[in-house]
Amino acid sequence: MDEDLKILSAEEVKKTLIDYPGWEYRDDKITKEFQFESFGEAVEFIKKLAPFCDKIDHHPDVHIYYKKVVFDLQRFSVGGKVTQRDFRVASEIERMFSSE
Repeated sequence: MDEDLKILSAEEVKKTLIDYPGWEYRDDKITKEFQFESFGEAVEFIKKLAPFCDKIDHHPDVHIYYKKVVFDLQRFSVGGKVTQRDFRVASEIERMFSSE
């Protein structure tokens, strides 16, 4: 198994979240809400993120509420738990959002 797919304990997740402001851990996933100026910008952001997710084979649950997008990250292939790969996706989301 890839090292970044090792299931993280709740303590490991909470410790790592210190470096991810606004992200929360609940229901065996990490989650954060992002606000956009329009529905179109929200959809465009997800379209830009998709190639990265395909490349590393990790796809977040994405909930669009008009101009708000909520990302839920967990790895289903390891029983719906949080892994380091979830934090790779969270890092990319943060990187892309901060450059918008």
